[in-house]
Amino acid sequence: MRTVLPALLLLSAPAAWAFHAPPLATPPLSRLQTLHSRRGGVRASTMAAPKAAGQAIPNLLGSGVEAPPLGIGMAALGRPGYITLTHDSDFTGEKTVEVMKARSHAVLDAAWAAGVRYFDAARSYGKGEEFLASWIKERGIQPGEIAVGSKWGYTYTANWRVDTGGEPHEVKEHTAENLAKQSAESAELLGGHLDLYQIHSATQSSGVLDNAAVLEGLWGIKRGRGWRIGLSVSGVEQGDMVRKALSVKDSTTGELLFDSVQATFNLLESSAGPALLEASKAGLQVIVKEGMANGRLFKEGNTGPSASKLSALHSEAARLSCGVDALGLACVMVQGFKPVVLSGAASEQHMLSNAAALALLGGGDWAERSALAW
Repeated sequence: MRTVLPALLLLSAPAAWAFHAPPLATPPLSRLQTLHSRRGGVRASTMAAPKAAGQAIPNLLGSGVEAPPLGIGMAALGRPGYITLTHDSDFTGEKTVEVMKARSHAVLDAAWAAGVRYFDAARSYGKGEEFLASWIKERGIQPGEIAVGSKWGYTYTANWRVDTGGEPHEVKEHTAENLAKQSAESAELLGGHLDLYQIHSATQSSGVLDNAAVLEGLWGIKRGRGWRIGLSVSGVEQGDMVRKALSVKDSTTGELLFDSVQATFNLLESSAGPALLEASKAGLQVIVKEGMANGRLFKEGNTGPSASKLSALHSEAARLSCGVDALGLACVMVQGFKPVVLSGAASEQHMLSNAAALALLGGGDWAERSALAW
């Protein structure tokens, strides 16, 4: 079985694929904005999570949380410099630590009001873990009300600079020593709220999946701390790394080490799809990053190989009176590997616009028409 995408984008002209918007199963943008504007003085955990019909994920990552298929990543919220095309416009004005902390909390509030219950951080996301931890504490959110993942393997080195003079913003180190160091740092910040710990950007070149000391350390964390273990993958070897991860098992019991995989998948880059479907069938939770192709889905009118897909996406979004981002993210959410798709929002409006994707999953013939093979 092959992974699927809407026929609109991969098979045919828009006329051959019609989507009739169903009654909304989650609040539309205006309703989400109202919920968000009323959050002042309200304990965050008292707000019920809107659900997309048939799409809620029960007990996400063993957290006890029933979550919609939309999460939020801290990559653009925890540091002043990031790679998305819209980051500078989303974060205008000062970018001091205190200003960005306040802004990140506002975006996290918007995410929570929209129903988001999975929050994804990393040691290398600047102060991403710290901002997330302070928001959780200030809002009084308890373990079992939220699902939290983080990552180890990179160290943030930009020292809150946007322009590093050509020096890298982060440095990779997939060693057992760094795993021990960074897992302790993550535990100190996120404590009992942390459900998932992931290798950050596992690659063939780093040899992390062949490093016996690292794998032993991950088994120790899984059994000792009770965290689920995952990995994120990037680049052209995503599929190979996912399949390699599926081979890492306890030699006695056959238990898989990895409980989740995080990969790039979007309307312009879907090559990891077959491997992600295999991972899902093996019981791993799939998490999708870069669902908006780092902002490239907004770039209609280019003449490259993606021009026809982008044109169809923009046309259909206009017909449905929904955002390009909402439709693009919804197309990923309906994949057979049942992902949680991360929003990379860096502003409240961006988050609420992304969350409108959940409304597109409410019923009608979306699921049936999106299940056409390609």
